[in-house]
Amino acid sequence: MGKWQLILRYAVFAAMATVANLAAQRLVLKTVTADLRLALAIGVGTIVGLILKYILDKRWIFFDTTSGTATHAKKFTLYTVMGISTTLIFWGAETAFWMIWKTDAMREVGAILGLIVGYVVKYNLDRRYVFQDSSGH
Repeated sequence: MGKWQLILRYAVFAAMATVANLAAQRLVLKTVTADLRLALAIGVGTIVGLILKYILDKRWIFFDTTSGTATHAKKFTLYTVMGISTTLIFWGAETAFWMIWKTDAMREVGAILGLIVGYVVKYNLDRRYVFQDSSGH
């Protein structure tokens, strides 16, 4: 697969995970009335996006065909650890936009910008540390 095809595919998958993330956040924000509903929404959205992105990346970006519960657990754990710093980028941008503008639209703009930066960093970490033994890379 060519470089631009890979970039396009990765961008589409990032967009899919972003939409899933924001949809999960909207669902939580609409259904939960607790004081910490924003934090809960961000957390739930992050988990939904993380799982979807892992499944897509493993198969269609890094062409990882390894199987088995232990292998998946190890890779998903590494994938998640690599995502911690990039998630902080995302959360920071989303929270900053919320604190500044206090609107859902601007919160989502901050989330999208944070996710874009985070995904670029995450791809490089995943390629180097999580899927380095996968075929094709």
